[in-house]
Amino acid sequence: MIIGFVSAPGTLGLIVGVVLMLLFVLAILVRQYQRCPSNRILVKYGRVGGQQAARCIHGGATFVVPLFQDFAYLSLEPMTIDIDLTSALSKKNIRVSVPSTFTIGISTTPTIMNNAAERLLGLNESTVSHQARDIILGQMRLVIATLSIEEINQDREKFLDLVNKNVGFELNKIGLDVINVNIRDITDESGYIEAIGKKAAAEAINKAKVEVADQEKLGAVGEANAFRLREVQVAEQNAQSTMGQKQAERDQRIKVASLEAEGVSGEATASREQDVAVAEQTSLAHQGTKAADMEKRIKVAELEASAVQGENESRANIAQYNATLAEREAEAKRRGEVAMANAERDVLQAEKDQEIARLEKDELAQQQVEKAKTEVNAEAEAERIRRIARGEADAILAKYLAEAKGVQSVLEAKAKGYEQLLDVCGDQKHLAPTLLMVEKMPELVAEQVKAIQNLKIDKITVWDSGSDDGQNGTAGFLRSLIHSLPPMHELAKQAGIDLPQVLGAVAAKAAAPKSGNGASAAPKTDTPAASE
Repeated sequence: MIIGFVSAPGTLGLIVGVVLMLLFVLAILVRQYQRCPSNRILVKYGRVGGQQAARCIHGGATFVVPLFQDFAYLSLEPMTIDIDLTSALSKKNIRVSVPSTFTIGISTTPTIMNNAAERLLGLNESTVSHQARDIILGQMRLVIATLSIEEINQDREKFLDLVNKNVGFELNKIGLDVINVNIRDITDESGYIEAIGKKAAAEAINKAKVEVADQEKLGAVGEANAFRLREVQVAEQNAQSTMGQKQAERDQRIKVASLEAEGVSGEATASREQDVAVAEQTSLAHQGTKAADMEKRIKVAELEASAVQGENESRANIAQYNATLAEREAEAKRRGEVAMANAERDVLQAEKDQEIARLEKDELAQQQVEKAKTEVNAEAEAERIRRIARGEADAILAKYLAEAKGVQSVLEAKAKGYEQLLDVCGDQKHLAPTLLMVEKMPELVAEQVKAIQNLKIDKITVWDSGSDDGQNGTAGFLRSLIHSLPPMHELAKQAGIDLPQVLGAVAAKAAAPKSGNGASAAPKTDTPAASE
């Protein structure tokens, strides 16, 4: 009993020691079994087997052997880096500024994770950002050097693709990857990109203006055609209405004459059959004469109206054709000038490209800027010429349309006046040309006066010795000079026209007074002894 009592405490202590040892080992095992969260990379380094310096784990867990292995974490949180790239030299020696923002982070690709474990383990975020910024700046300058300004500014997708490839390839070497690239702006020191933008905007505006002008032209042409068709249809309806009215009047007259003849025939008695027959035949003959005269007058009036209408339509068509021809000539002239301006622009563009290619190796950026400005000025001048030509074409078209409308109005007024003049003359149609000639008589007299008004007379010498009738010779000379102008009646006779009696008649001329010796006095001619 004594021996059992003594051995019991030793066994208990051994058990406690074993339990403590097991707990210690378990605690070490639990502590060394590391689990990797989703936003980190677990790097186990030390003796990891093979030729690897470290082993990277993203997600899952692993056991870290004490004394032989250790571990650390790499964060997968994105890093934002602002890149203020300025004065980067492009392919055509134009310096550009491309401020941008890069979002980068440690890659989860196995090989790239090992690069990050080897080069970034233990570095803080500031140091990693500094290293990435240097790599991005160098690759951005390299990419810009392989592209022209047009490719950088217009083909943004190609530019971003090259940036992602070059920058991503270099960042992968240190374990980083490009998540996003944001190009904030692209500018150049010479203003070439701004000039390109102004050129594109000007071309878009010019194209829109040309399309608006074309639509306005189509609208104006359609409106003019509709107006012309309306006028033609109105004239046709008026003519048909007039013809119907004339036909109704003719039928009425025939019907009245027929009824009158029937009444006369009914009132006659049987005892005067012979007289009735004679009267009936006379009435029928008179009726036929009147009907023939009526039809003749109607036919003549219709033919005259048709002739006047056809003449007016022909003149209107001629005016319309002339206006259309002027419009087409103006349009052709405008197209020619536009084509010439485009050709000059293409020549200038080709010369610019050739000069740029020749001067690429000499870094003559300033000369290229001047050429760009020259091109912009040339395009502005071409646009000014196009606008002037378009304005002149519109002015010519408006002028011809106004002239055509005025000529049409004058012709219509003259036709209406001639028709009224013929109606006033009645059966004496021959008086119409005489009245028209009387209107032109002042102009004919004026033309006769012009025949002597420009005669150059250097001097006139008059020896005034008086005359038998008490008047001096100077007055007689002037009176005879005025009477030398053809009078109105004589001018009408020369034209073969007899003036109406209401205009008076020419009195017979009195005989010239005789001098004492039987000869008429005449002004003497100028002699060297005469005074001026």
